[in-house]
Amino acid sequence: MTTENLLENILSFIFDHPMLSMFISIGLFILFHFIPVYQWLISIFSGAHIGLTSLIVMRIRRVPVDLIVDSYITAIKAGLTVKSEDLETHYLAGGNVKRVVMALISAEKAGIKLSFNNAAAIDLAGRNVFEAVQISVNPKVIDTPEVSAVTKNGIELIIKARVTVRANIQQLVGGAGEDTILARVGEGIITAVGLAENHEEVLADPNKISRLVLSKGLGTGTAFDILSIDISDVTVGANIGAQLQIDQANADLKVAESKAEGRRSMAIAVLEEKKAAEQDARVQVVLAEKEVPLAISEALRNGNLGIYDYEKLKNIQSDTKMRSSISTSDFFKSSKKQDSKTVSEKQNKKEDKE
Repeated sequence: MTTENLLENILSFIFDHPMLSMFISIGLFILFHFIPVYQWLISIFSGAHIGLTSLIVMRIRRVPVDLIVDSYITAIKAGLTVKSEDLETHYLAGGNVKRVVMALISAEKAGIKLSFNNAAAIDLAGRNVFEAVQISVNPKVIDTPEVSAVTKNGIELIIKARVTVRANIQQLVGGAGEDTILARVGEGIITAVGLAENHEEVLADPNKISRLVLSKGLGTGTAFDILSIDISDVTVGANIGAQLQIDQANADLKVAESKAEGRRSMAIAVLEEKKAAEQDARVQVVLAEKEVPLAISEALRNGNLGIYDYEKLKNIQSDTKMRSSISTSDFFKSSKKQDSKTVSEKQNKKEDKE
């Protein structure tokens, strides 16, 4: 009996017994579902052999076998020396296996020294290791936000710069990021502009600012190497110095007004005190005048004052009241002004003649 006949007999026997056929189908399903035979065969034919036991263990650990097998095949075909166990461990640690493999391949082709452990550490640190390798090969340009700086003559300059950086693979773990680079560049621009005597000096040679900022070694402790800093735009802003002087003058004016108001309040208080003292003196005079008639009566009674003297005193008082009323009348005031005007005209004519 040939092999073909034996195979035909077995198949016919299976098809003739439905229960046996069902059990065999279930067995094959379980076999291919829990045992990654397909991935095992792919690894063998791709030249990146992974043991069937290792694949079964991956399936039990709920590791995506397809991802590990494809990544391992890609790495081996690219000439990398990695182990499937390392890829599995990196996945279980929460890393991106495919990104790490692509980064290793890019670094290998670009001649950048990068080991699997370093790439895995960078990926687990939360950085995009593949993008970092690309930036190492093709430097990245970062546009800084507008930086406001003031020269020594008080003129504000609004500056924008473009920073060209290259990733430093060795500093990616623990190194500062782009935000630190931008903060340091902004600080350097403010310092450099502040050293300029006037804004015309900066406008005439913006590269002077770039050279001064670049010489400060701003990339120290960061994940990037700064290749160049180029000033892309310079705008003249407000005259900060003049504005500060105006604000200071306004502040001094308010202080002076406050002091003057204090002095005025003090003068008003003193005046009110003097008015009160004057009223008190008037009261004393009125009280003293009340004693005069009593004193006159007493003098008449005792014979110290005669009738003739009393009448003469009354005439003097009447004459004094009349003169006081005349001096306060409007007619007297207008006559006094006219006389003053006449005297002034006569004086002017005399001066003209001389």
